[in-house]
Amino acid sequence: MGYFGAKKTEDVLATHFIWPKMKRGVERFVDRYATCQKAKSRLNPQGLYMSLLVPSISWTDISMNFILGLLRTKRGRNSIFVVVDHFSEMAHFIPYHKSDNAVHIADLFFQNIVRLHGVPSTIVSDYDAKFLSHF
Repeated sequence: MGYFGAKKTEDVLATHFIWPKMKRGVERFVDRYATCQKAKSRLNPQGLYMSLLVPSISWTDISMNFILGLLRTKRGRNSIFVVVDHFSEMAHFIPYHKSDNAVHIADLFFQNIVRLHGVPSTIVSDYDAKFLSHF
């Protein structure tokens, strides 16, 4: 569902459940739940959306994302690493194991993208800076 904070979580729960002091219980849960705190960081507020520049050459500006939780293939892979070129909208779909780390994903990137298209100028991803720095 996501990490919407105490008010939205309470609203969703209230459509199906009710119990004494529900508001207080939800607030305490959200305050103590580490994942909610990371997702709703007050130290690094989100900025405004910025539009991407229109690329003029293929494979200089790309985006990457991950599709998780699929059924296992014969080789045991259960996720897809998706890399899309912003200019041509061509995409590569690279199967991998959900448990693979950033180093292995970087190896897949070099084997499947850099080998064919060269090193891109920009990479857009919704993953954090720590992942991209390892990458």
